[in-house]
Amino acid sequence: MKNSNIIFFERTFPSANMILIKDKFPILIDTGFGSDVKATEQLINEAGVSPEELYLIVNTHYHSDHVGGNYHFQAKYGSRIAAHKWEADLINSVDSEACSAEWLDQPVEPYKVDVKLSDNDEIRTGNNTLKVLHTPGHTLGHISLYEPEKRILFCGDLFHNNDIGWLNIFREGVSAIQRSLESLERLSTLHIEQAYSGHGPQIDNPMASIDSARKRFEKWLTLPEKVSWHACKRIFSFTLIIKNGLAKEEINNYLLNCGWFQDFARYSFQRQPEEFIPILLDEMIRSKAASWNENLLVASTPYQAPLKEWINKNVKPKDW
Repeated sequence: MKNSNIIFFERTFPSANMILIKDKFPILIDTGFGSDVKATEQLINEAGVSPEELYLIVNTHYHSDHVGGNYHFQAKYGSRIAAHKWEADLINSVDSEACSAEWLDQPVEPYKVDVKLSDNDEIRTGNNTLKVLHTPGHTLGHISLYEPEKRILFCGDLFHNNDIGWLNIFREGVSAIQRSLESLERLSTLHIEQAYSGHGPQIDNPMASIDSARKRFEKWLTLPEKVSWHACKRIFSFTLIIKNGLAKEEINNYLLNCGWFQDFARYSFQRQPEEFIPILLDEMIRSKAASWNENLLVASTPYQAPLKEWINKNVKPKDW
């Protein structure tokens, strides 16, 4: 970008990736998981921007791995936060559905959205301008950011280098696949030379990744069960990450008290929740999404476990 510097932070779970745009008005895209906030602040400082200098924090969407640091930056530095207007309204009204935190059982500390974004809004960084693109699918208020001069895209969890974001048909609607396809179609008309997503490495061939994502979504249209399996494995893996594993004797009770598990079991797989537990566990092991470490079920993907004290606070929007 002209006279500005993009710094991409590829992060391990439970945090999503971040992008820092060093310019006259520094912009931080997403803030990671709440338990990682000290590391988040250190990364920004080491990149040469002190947190109080941030002009704006922009959230691609409101899941806990993307917005978890918001509370810290807002409370300590008065950072302004921007998000799509639909998600901003849920956050600012302290709606129980905010961040899908209750349904997912993911802690998120309280924050407010100061700047409500709409499609085609522009965010000026000083020497460059980011165009806001409403790209629903992963969430209804998901946005991407596009810098046309350098042809750079920040795409959140719409698509990744070799994967796509999981779809929440119970909170975002059964047409989430169609919305994702429309969002991809829109992005495919842009000139994009470099892309950065919410997870995984930078994307050096964005058009190939968009084509791959499109083919996978199209396949899901004819095989809707795959949508649900993809989501269940992603959600449960994230649970195993933030809890640093679940003991065998804890799993049944935990799952039976989760909204996401109840919905997928009953409505996607037409199973009683108790009946679906061993089916999910078998699939987690078969797909290598998780493994047994003696009596503990642990996530297979690399991660940095949050401190138990942080997770035990268990803050959700209902507590805000």
